[in-house]
Amino acid sequence: MTGPPLFVLGVRRSGTTLLRVMLDRNSELAVPDESYFIPQLVHRHPRRVDPVSFLADVRRLPTLVEWNLLADAVEERLRPGMTPGEAIGAVFAAYAGLRGKSRWGDKTPLYMQYLPLLERTFPDARFVHLVRDGRDAAVSFLSVPRGIMTEGWGHPTDAAGFARLWRTEVSAARALGRRVGVGRYLEVMYDDLVGEPTEALRRVCAFSGLEYQSDMLDFVGRSDSARKPHQQRLNQRLTPGVRDWRTEMTPADVASFEAVAGGLLAKLGYESGFAGDPSRGERLRLAAYRAQTAAWHGVGYAMQRSPLWRRRHPCVA
Repeated sequence: MTGPPLFVLGVRRSGTTLLRVMLDRNSELAVPDESYFIPQLVHRHPRRVDPVSFLADVRRLPTLVEWNLLADAVEERLRPGMTPGEAIGAVFAAYAGLRGKSRWGDKTPLYMQYLPLLERTFPDARFVHLVRDGRDAAVSFLSVPRGIMTEGWGHPTDAAGFARLWRTEVSAARALGRRVGVGRYLEVMYDDLVGEPTEALRRVCAFSGLEYQSDMLDFVGRSDSARKPHQQRLNQRLTPGVRDWRTEMTPADVASFEAVAGGLLAKLGYESGFAGDPSRGERLRLAAYRAQTAAWHGVGYAMQRSPLWRRRHPCVA
C-alpha cells in the first residue's frame, strides 16, 4: 500500500455511497461496500495482534463473503506484532491488492458513532466528511422501508428522531476535524458533489493524494451497490435536488427537525426557520439519545470481548 487509508464519513442517506462508488473507480483506490467489522476486530484485538487468533476471527466475518475475499489472501499480509490498525488494514489491503490497487478506503455510515476509535486505530488516516442538508437526508431515510437499513442500536421513525441522529453525528465528525486538522479532514457538501462533481472530486483527490481521473464520473450502472433497492439512483445520471424537504416534508416535520438541529443547519449555511439552541426538553431528549447509543455500544463491546462472540459468528471464510 502506497498511502494512508481514506475514510468517507457521513450520516446515512447523505450521498456517501455515491462518493464511494466514484472514488472506487479511481485506478489507485479500492473502496468496498460497508465493512462493519472494524469495531469488532479492534475490541477483540485491542493491542498487538496475534496473527493466528486474528485470522480465526477474520474467517468469521460475513463481509469477506460479500467481498469475495478469501481469508488466505489476508493471511499472507499478517505478521506478528501488528497493531490493530495494521492488521485490519491487511484485510482491506488484500481486497485492494486483488483489484490491482495500491490504496484502500472505507465507507460505513455506522462508523459515525465510532470516530474516536477510528482516529486512534488509524493515526495516519484521512477523512472526507460528506454533509447533506439533514432535512433532505431525513426525507430520504424515512422513505426507505424498515428492515433494509438496520445498522446501529435504533432506527429513527420520525423527523425529530432523525434530527437527533444527524445533529449528533455531524457534530461528532466536525469535532474530529478540529482534532486532526485540515491536513487529515475535508468537509464536502453534497450539493457541490452532485452540482459540480468534477470540481468536488478534484478537491477530494487533491486532499487524498490521488490523481483525479475522469472515469470516476462514469459510474452509472457500474457498481454492485446499484442493485440494492434503496440505491437505485446509482443507475441514473447525477441530478441535483432529487430530494427537496421544502415540498416533501410537512410543516410539522420541518419544525420538529429544526427544533433539534436548526442551529447546526444555520452554522453549515443552510436556511433554517429556527437557528437557536434546542429547548430544555429537547436537550433532555438529545441526552437520552446519546445515553442509549452509549449503552448499545457498551453491550456490543461486552459481547465482542466475550467467548460468546465466536459462538454467534461461525466460520464463513
